[in-house]
Amino acid sequence: MATDTEQRIVASNQLAIAIRDGYPISAGHTLIIPRRHEKSFFKLNSDEKGAVLELLDAQQALLSKVMALEDFNIGINDGPLAGQTVPHCHIHLIPRRDGDVSDPRGGIRWIIPDKADYWT
Repeated sequence: MATDTEQRIVASNQLAIAIRDGYPISAGHTLIIPRRHEKSFFKLNSDEKGAVLELLDAQQALLSKVMALEDFNIGINDGPLAGQTVPHCHIHLIPRRDGDVSDPRGGIRWIIPDKADYWT
């Protein structure tokens, strides 16, 4: 019997997999994960970085086409102080849609709310 994670796999290559997020922020929220266990993106070797970026590009293209999307957030929580709760490197690909928040300006800058709004 396949695990929940195995059931969510949508693409893979020799060094990485892409799965739909188990707790999605939006429909299509995808995680790109290197196969080798490593906590930090910065500790991946160049082949692994290439493999995860290849899947990131492919999933962005697929979601853009299938869901008629144009905009995405891409994020990596690298270490506990950066909010990493699963100690295995993964990249979030988060589709964005018109009206999903009242004001999307600042994007990932909102991880530190007091510094996010730099335009007012």
